[in-house]
Order: sequence, then structure tokens, then C-alpha cells
Amino acid sequence: MPTISLCMIVKDEEEVLDQCLNSVKEVCDEIVIVDTGSIDRTKQIASKFTDKIFDFTWVEDFSAARNYSFSLANMEYILWLDADDLVQKEDFEKLSKLKNELDESIDAVSMNYDISFDASGNTTFKLRRNRLVKKSKQYQWIGVVHEYLDVQGNILESDIVITHTRHLRKQNTDTNRNLRIYEAQLKQGKLLSPRDLYYYANELKDHRKYKRAILYYEKFLSLYQGWMEDKVMACLYLADCYQEIGAKEKVMDILLETFKYDNPRPEACCRIGDHFRKNEKYHTAIFWYQTATQVPIDHIRGFYQPSYSTWIPHLHMCVCHWKLGNVEKAIEHNSIAGTHKPEDESVLNNKKFFSDYLKEKRSE
Repeated sequence: MPTISLCMIVKDEEEVLDQCLNSVKEVCDEIVIVDTGSIDRTKQIASKFTDKIFDFTWVEDFSAARNYSFSLANMEYILWLDADDLVQKEDFEKLSKLKNELDESIDAVSMNYDISFDASGNTTFKLRRNRLVKKSKQYQWIGVVHEYLDVQGNILESDIVITHTRHLRKQNTDTNRNLRIYEAQLKQGKLLSPRDLYYYANELKDHRKYKRAILYYEKFLSLYQGWMEDKVMACLYLADCYQEIGAKEKVMDILLETFKYDNPRPEACCRIGDHFRKNEKYHTAIFWYQTATQVPIDHIRGFYQPSYSTWIPHLHMCVCHWKLGNVEKAIEHNSIAGTHKPEDESVLNNKKFFSDYLKEKRSE
């Protein structure tokens, strides 16, 4: 059985660190905590689980801190988590089984990362990340912000899910931090990598600086370099920015540009469907919504929003079929949407509307 070091970087994580470490401690042979300047009870909480707690002076560089944490590991494999991550019971059992059965030929293990959730607990945003890596490979973290682990070799894709729990935090996080780091880099005359151009544009969009975000998305998309998944998402986010500044004529063009990089994505198909629905071209809209439910998604390794291949297209097909007079089809698609999101207000309102409509028809 291989041994595992859990390596984490933390700062002011007293709200969430205990639940994180409790969820995974039994599968780890070593826990390494690197603190980048906590002023709360983070170190005290960490000391309940390990005596390997180290200080690292924060230098506005996440990769530097993570690489330092990896350098302190002593076991065969390194598992990394953030303090607001959690391994649910079912996934802990899968992780334990993986540890028992892991072949030494495996260099890294990727796991699903569920990032955000709706009121019903359904995952609304997810991606896949390399979580468990062989120490002897000396993989390095790259990027001052939105850092990634540069992994190559024999990678096992597992169905283990790491659950993000940022929504459970009570204290406010520094929402300007990443933007501040990027702009400091630019002020110092440093060139942003293609990946950083993309993430800087994301930060600008999130801060409602849409025109500047458009500039950097377009700069990123003009390059031959860059991960295909980032190219697809850049197009989708660029469409958002065009929509926000009122350049609606450009939205459709940039949505169609996603097809240059990969199979049609559910997000793009739904938004193209929205365009035709709003223009009362319901048959065409239905085609695109139906496509959103049918396109393959297993190969997606970047950010993915399951709602765009499940309840959203069916809810919109319900509207389109109603407009076309296809009552049975409208009811059918509303019911399918309800299987994915039974408590959604629109689904429930539609259900009541159809019930009243059918009663009225029967009484005529």
C-alpha cells in the first residue's frame, strides 16, 4: 500500500480547517500544513492533527507556497486540498479503496471537483483536477494566481469527488486579491502567460470591468497557445461581456466560435437556443436545446455546468412547445426538468399551470 502526504497551504482558516482535516485524516500517513500568515486559530486547529506546521512568508505567489509545501512531503504520494474542501463519506471510502489498490505505475490521480451548488444541493459548477501525485516525479505548481499542477505521465481518472464548501464560510474573503496580484504583475512590466491572460480577463469580468475583460479575452483567443478548455470558456465569458455592454450582435458570433475548439458545449447550445426563442423561432430553438441534452460531456476536463445539459434546456423546450401548441410535449419537458430540479419555482409554476389548463379543458 502506498503512503500519502497531505500538503496544504492555509491562512485564517479556523472556520473550515477542522472539517477538512477530519474528512481525510484517516487515509493520510502524514499531514503537512504551510501557514502563510494566519492571525486566527488556524495553527491551533492544525496542531490537533499534525506537528508538521510550517510558516511561509507570503510573496503574492500561490505556486511558491504550494511548491514549498510539496517539498516538505516525505511519503510516496502527495494529496493536496484547500482548507474549504471536504471529502464526503462516500468519497472517503473510494479514496481508501484507491489507496489500497493503487498501482505503483500510476503517476497521478485526477478527481472531480464540485465547486458550487443550488438550493437543492445539485452541483452547478464542476471540473476535474489532478489531486494525488507521485512525489518522485517532482511535479511543480505554475502560476502566481489560479495556479495549476504541471502533471504528465500515467494519469488515472477516478470518480472520487472533492467537495468545495466556500458557501459555509461566514467571514468575507478578499475578493480583490487575485485582481490585485495580476495588476501588480502588469505594473512591474511582467508579461502574462496565455493562461494568465485568460484568468486575468475572468477577474476583470467578475469585477464588472467588461470592456477591459473583452480586450484580454480577445488577446487570449488570438494566440495559438492555451488550453482548449480555456478557449471554450473564454468564448462563453466573452459572450457574457458583449451582452453586458449591449453589443448583442456579437454574442451569437462568439458563441458559434466555441465550435472551433471542440464538440458543441451545452452552455453554448442553450444560449444559441435562447437567441432563437426570443426571436420566436421556436423550432430552431428546440433543435439547439435538444442538442444541449445530447452532446457528449464525459471528455470535458475544464469547468462544466451540469444544469445546461439537464433541467435548463428542458424547461426552455417546455416554453417552445407550448408556443407551438404542442401541449403534451410541453408537459413532458417540464416533467423532465422537474426530475433534475423538483423544487424549482418555474417547474412548479408550470406544473400548476398545466394542471389548471387540463382541468379547464376537461370541463369544456
